[in-house]
Amino acid sequence: MIACFCGQPHALGRRALLASAVAAAATAARAQSAPASAGPADPVLIEELVAGNRILYDQNVVDGFGHISVRHNKDPNRYLLSRSMAPALVTADDILEYDLDSNPVNANGRTSYLERFIHGEIYKVRPDVKAIVHSHSPGILPFADTGVKLRPMNHIASFLGDGAPVFEIRATAGPETDMLIRNAALGKALTVTLGNHPVALMRGHGSVAAAQSIRHVVFRAIYTEVNAKVQAEALKLGKPEYLNPKEAAAATKANDGLVDRPWELWKRRAMAKP
Repeated sequence: MIACFCGQPHALGRRALLASAVAAAATAARAQSAPASAGPADPVLIEELVAGNRILYDQNVVDGFGHISVRHNKDPNRYLLSRSMAPALVTADDILEYDLDSNPVNANGRTSYLERFIHGEIYKVRPDVKAIVHSHSPGILPFADTGVKLRPMNHIASFLGDGAPVFEIRATAGPETDMLIRNAALGKALTVTLGNHPVALMRGHGSVAAAQSIRHVVFRAIYTEVNAKVQAEALKLGKPEYLNPKEAAAATKANDGLVDRPWELWKRRAMAKP
């Protein structure tokens, strides 16, 4: 007996057409749901964002974790952030565009950082902020976890002002979280704690720094870590004498005009490494 498979090619063809239609519909749906792009960002801005990633690693502020973002130069309702990866390995091709709800515009299958909501929620309420760093630098953790306030020890860390506030995730999400800012609600709560401060600590987690440019926020992230280590040493000796509010304000005004000096040094060192 000879079996007949006459109908099989037609069935296979129908299944192939159906699969193609489903795939096309899914692609169209994703395209409709993705926010519109603000257009290509300034290549110099991308270059600085890549350098910022490398510098923060070289200066021991980030390791395999942590991230830095910048507001898009063409649209304040968009920001730029690397895909989920170790900061020291970031290149221009890894930079993604996001809306302020932290939806990727151009992911193309690339994975986003779980804690991107830190960035989007701060940008929503702080028009003065153009760049943000989130890190887990070890020096700040004792101040995030003990109730001892992180305050400016010298003029370089004057941006700390009257001290960095501490975000307590339990107040928003309860006692059984993984400590990550993995949704907009937690991002909003962190933003409330940050307020108008340039730096907020995160109990059991790390810190966030905000500033008017990539160079300024890298400066703040680095010197927050330096200040924490100095303050911890000073507390072993006695009661530190911190900058008063007028000293902090005057020093910050001066330092804001000088961030290019350390930036060029940090960049040359970080970008020379493979």
